[in-house]
Amino acid sequence: MAKKVTATKPLFGNRRSHSCRATRHAQKPNLQKVTLDNGETIRMTSRELKTLKKASKEIEA
Repeated sequence: MAKKVTATKPLFGNRRSHSCRATRHAQKPNLQKVTLDNGETIRMTSRELKTLKKASKEIEA
């Protein structure tokens, strides 16, 4: 099973109809399964994955 690295939780808000009725709505984080070099699978957000890739490029350059 994939481990979860991020502490990101869903954001909650309201959907508004034309008559202004409010219905609760959750925006879930964009979690992706990522396999590390050691073969371990973890779940991280796509934003964290993007940041990690940028940081590794800077180290190589």
